[in-house]
Amino acid sequence: MTLDGTILGKCASEQMEALETDYGTDESAEVGAVITIVQVLKKLDEDGEYSSTVRMRHNIADPYAAIGYLRAAEQTILRQLGGPAED
Repeated sequence: MTLDGTILGKCASEQMEALETDYGTDESAEVGAVITIVQVLKKLDEDGEYSSTVRMRHNIADPYAAIGYLRAAEQTILRQLGGPAED
């Protein structure tokens, strides 16, 4: 069975549409760092047991910057949840 990339493609497409909406007319704006995080579920048995693996890819040369972007994303999610965010 091949992996269905529909979910990943839809998420990337929605992100590009949102960026186009917010920055589409700004000629000084460009995409810089990109990080994708994907959870892969693998069915182990007929009882509904799964294994879960997290895969990540990024285009960031500095590993400390990559960690910083991940922390910024974490803070964004916490703010969306209404929880305490450390800035």
